[in-house]
Parts: sequence; C-alpha cells; structure tokens
Amino acid sequence: MPEAGLKELLEAGVHFGHQTRRWNPNMRRYIFGELDGIHIIDLVQTEALLENARRFAGELASGGGTVLFVGTKKQARGPVEEWADRCKMPYVNQRWLGGLLTNFNTMSARIARLHELTGWRDEGKLELLPTKERMGMLAELAKLEFNLGGVRDMDRLPDAVFVTDLKTEEIAVREAARLRIPIIGLVDTNCDPKPIDFVIPGNDDAIRSCQLVIGTIGGAVEEGAGAWRVQEEKRIAVEMERRKKEEEERKKREEEEKERVAAEEAAKKAAAEAEAAKQAQAAQAQAKAPQGQGQSSPAQAQATQPAGPVAGQGSSSSQAAGKDPNPAPPAGGASKAPVPVAKAAEPAAEKPAAKGPGEPAAAEKAPAEPVAAEKAPEQPAAEEKAPAETEKAEDAKEGGES
Repeated sequence: MPEAGLKELLEAGVHFGHQTRRWNPNMRRYIFGELDGIHIIDLVQTEALLENARRFAGELASGGGTVLFVGTKKQARGPVEEWADRCKMPYVNQRWLGGLLTNFNTMSARIARLHELTGWRDEGKLELLPTKERMGMLAELAKLEFNLGGVRDMDRLPDAVFVTDLKTEEIAVREAARLRIPIIGLVDTNCDPKPIDFVIPGNDDAIRSCQLVIGTIGGAVEEGAGAWRVQEEKRIAVEMERRKKEEEERKKREEEEKERVAAEEAAKKAAAEAEAAKQAQAAQAQAKAPQGQGQSSPAQAQATQPAGPVAGQGSSSSQAAGKDPNPAPPAGGASKAPVPVAKAAEPAAEKPAAKGPGEPAAAEKAPAEPVAAEKAPEQPAAEEKAPAETEKAEDAKEGGES
C-alpha cells in the first residue's frame, strides 16, 4: 500500500489551514500553531491518522467491502473519479442527490431507469422512436448520468464513505452518520470533526493536497479490492468446479436411475409376455382338450365293445348246441376253434373310429353287429367238423377191436 510521509505531506501543502478567524474550536487539538493569521496543522498527527484511515480502508476493501468516494468540489472531482474507477468503487463527483443513502430504494429505481435507457441507446432502440420522444429520453438519460453515473453499479449501501470537504458535503455526512456508516474525512480547520470516524486533518482546498490524500486512500482500497477479487475469482472457480462435478454426478445418477427403471420395465414386460404366453398355451390346451376326448372315446369304445357281443354270441350258440364252449383240441392237430374268433376280432380292430365326437352310443356299436353276423356261420362249420372227427375216431376204434 502506498504511504505518505511527512515530506510528501509538507510538499503537498497539507499543513495549511484556514484563517484564524474562520476556525472551528473542535479542531484545536489538531492545530500546531499560527503563521501570518493562518492556522498550521500538525502533520505528525496527520501522518498517523492518515495511516490509520488507510489501513481501515484497505482492510475493508480486502474483505469485499465498498467505499463510496464523495468529492463534488472542483479541486477533488478529477482525483475522485480517477481513483474510484481504478478501484471499481462508486463515487459522486458532480452533485449529491438528497436521499441517496437514506432513500436508497427510490434511488435504486432511478439507477434501474438509467440502465434501461443506456441499454436502449446502445441497442439503437431510441433511434426508432419519434423525434420528440427520442429527444426527451436522451435528455433524461443525460441528467441521470450526470447525477447517478458514478453510482450506477452500487446495488447496495456502501460500507464506508470517504469525504473530501465536510462543508460542501454536509448532506452526505448527515445521511451517512444517520445510517451509522463509517466516514473517512479530510477535515480542514473550519470544519467540525465530531461526526467523522476517521479524521484526516489537512488542507481540503489545495489540488495537490486533495490528490495526495485521495490517492493514499484510493491506493489502499485498490490493493485490498484487487486481493479480494483474486480470492473471489478463485472461490468462484472452485465453486463452479464443485457445481460442475455435482452436476455431472447428478446426471450420472439420473442416467443410472433411468437405466435401472428401464431394466425393471423390461423385466416386467418380459414377465408379462411370459405370463401371457403361458395363459395362451393354457387356453389352447383347454380348447383342444374336449376335442381330443371326443375323438379318443369312440375309438376306445370300438376297440372294446365289439369283443363283448362276439363272445356273448359264441357262448350262446355253444350253449344252444349243448356242447362245451371250449372243446378240447383233437389229437391229430391244433385247435381250429379260436381261429374264427381271431378273424372275427380283426375287422373290429381294422374298423375306423367314429369321426364325430358327439355321435350316440348306438351309432358307435353299429360296426360290431356285422362282425357278429359274419362269425355266426363259421361256428356251425366248426361244430359240424367236430362230429366228423369223432365218427372217424369211432371207426378207427371199431376196426382195431375187430
């Protein structure tokens, strides 16, 4: 931070005060003496107090605070604007509007209007308006820039106010004191230092004196604000990186969640399709079951039912003849009686099954009747053959006896 020593203060003429008859008794402790009817300010106290104010302004700016530079007198306008721009701090160097601090809500609306008109001018919208309306808006814009051009970027109340002349900036001092905002002031011998928190005794009428004091405070603010901006940029970079990582993690989690939901939906869909397939198969099986039962039951009936009538007919015919239904085979060869039965059973097995599942039982038994009818003539032949064989056996026996 730049420092101002006794030599610099002496060369800048900071030690010259006002005439003795125009002094304020509250400044007695800062006055070294009198020379040719002019009070001489004690530069030793000025050096210490200036260093104290410089340190306070630097610490305030390094913590992100805002210092409002106020200097509307001719000697201070240039240095105030220059150092405020370098420090990127708000300033007032043309005219102090009453209520700038105490009625900041209204001033904020006027500042917003200033930004609006400036944007219209930069975008070329004012050129599209009628001449009279355009001229009125341009006049309003010029007035706002004159009064509020230095505080266009001040979006909140300042943390401290630096004033170069307490007499000229009396309204600003009262507003800051009312709001209990710390005040750093260059106080001459004709001013009251009571409302000032950081008093800098010195000449406020000389251009070099104002430049030295404003430059000292402005340099401290610039250095502190620069350090704070570097830290703020680092903090913003870290914060942006953190937010970027969080955003990436959030997107990753969302993608994983989407994949999981899609997998669950696919699994549910596959399970639903499998269940639907099972139900379709079960429905098909149930639809085919009655048809299969209707086709198999007539075949079984045809395979089993003809044997009963054939056997019944054979037994009845044998009983009617008065012979054994199972006669013994003759000695000369195998029995021929079972052959007709087997032949009779073959047509029953070869007979095709009934086509319609709903045909009555009488229709199913109908094919068995021709089989029984065909077998009936064969059985008498077998019965006729048996007596012939017995007669031959008896003749052979008689011949042997003779």
